[in-house]
Amino acid sequence: MNLVAISVGKPATVRWQGRNVKTSIFKTPVAGRVQVRTTNIDGDTQADLRVHGGVDKAVYAYPAEHYRFWRDELPAAELPWGSFGENFTTEGLIESDVSIGDRYRIGNAELIVTQPRMPCFKLAIRFGRPDIVKRFLKSRRTGFYLAVEREGDAGAGDAIERIARDERRLTIDDVVSLYGAKTADRSLLEIASEHPALPPNWREYFRKRL
Repeated sequence: MNLVAISVGKPATVRWQGRNVKTSIFKTPVAGRVQVRTTNIDGDTQADLRVHGGVDKAVYAYPAEHYRFWRDELPAAELPWGSFGENFTTEGLIESDVSIGDRYRIGNAELIVTQPRMPCFKLAIRFGRPDIVKRFLKSRRTGFYLAVEREGDAGAGDAIERIARDERRLTIDDVVSLYGAKTADRSLLEIASEHPALPPNWREYFRKRL
């Protein structure tokens, strides 16, 4: 497992469907080592802190393996690393094998998996097509957010080491499935509703589902 690229972006105002929208969805890969901090990584700023960023969403990771799928799905699109708004483009971490609460060391930073990425309309802005939001969620290729347990620096090419695996084994794929299903596995719902690494809003959602 390794870190393929680190990408950052600053808020920009773009025109979308007749109105001005502020977004940081446009990320650019950077060279060298970057400091990974509790609420973001150096050089990266979230545009809307009500729904992006913060302790539980300090770093967004997206598997490099998914880019082949999207190049087939979106043949006209240019897809450099960072195209999905991710900070970390990773290799070897797939949603079906990454669990809520898993801990990783990247460079000398330590991070914990907190939740999948639920796409919003700003992904549509990035690709210039409203249908990408539904297609992204339907693909189950969502990537995942990480909280920073220990600040440190990281750089493209660093190894990704899993230093602890959460015993509940509630995967990112499980959470996405539970979110989208009309009927769901009750035992998984119970785990999700009580999982301490899931942010409170997610736990409350699954408690209501129960």
